[in-house]
Amino acid sequence: MGKLYFQQWLAGRDFGQKDMNAAQMANFVYAIGDADTRECVLVDPAWDVDGLLEQLESDGMRLVGALATHYHPDHVGGSMFGIHVEGLQRLMEKQPVPVHVQREEANGMRHVTQLSASDFVQHDADDRLEVGTVRIRLLHTPGHTPGSQCFLVADRLVAGDTLFVQGCGRVDLPGGDAGEMYRTLTQRLAKLPDNVLLYPGHHYADKPHSTLGDARRTNYALQVQTLDDWMRLMGGSSF
Repeated sequence: MGKLYFQQWLAGRDFGQKDMNAAQMANFVYAIGDADTRECVLVDPAWDVDGLLEQLESDGMRLVGALATHYHPDHVGGSMFGIHVEGLQRLMEKQPVPVHVQREEANGMRHVTQLSASDFVQHDADDRLEVGTVRIRLLHTPGHTPGSQCFLVADRLVAGDTLFVQGCGRVDLPGGDAGEMYRTLTQRLAKLPDNVLLYPGHHYADKPHSTLGDARRTNYALQVQTLDDWMRLMGGSSF
């Protein structure tokens, strides 16, 4: 694998500084690529697409794709709480590239972003994407939405709203599923070792990332012992 290029940028601080909504939502956007070939992808480019592209240009990187963790507008653009969030639609106007989505998220992604089906590359669980010689593994992690996905590159997990440094994504929004979130946290992600670095979709903790080992010791969402207890915590019933 080539030399990894990896950047974590916070909305309202590193880009979108003039957007109060961006600062309040505290989204992270990630750039992942090959520092030797200078190719990269953006994960969840939203709020200030021009600012993100300027960041890549200043680093001498060439955008070859976008990865979407899930279809909520604060991650991919669209209408939310009466505001319009800039996202994939703006990116396709400025620099059209393939947008990689989980297959079960494709219809929702088209609805939210108003892009066409041809703009998306649909993926199944455990697909691999190569950016230069850097390999990204696409993990299907349903719960927050049906087609939520995380991205594993080297020893780093870009988790979107599946898992935060503290807590996990909501399951009470349309498409949320508490039972699937429990299975994602206790089975799908449980296979990853403690030394993997967790990079969340929002800055909701006192630090921007942690190891999975630390999260397993301190994050309440990873400490619930049974599905019944989890469903009570999430306000539902087990199934």
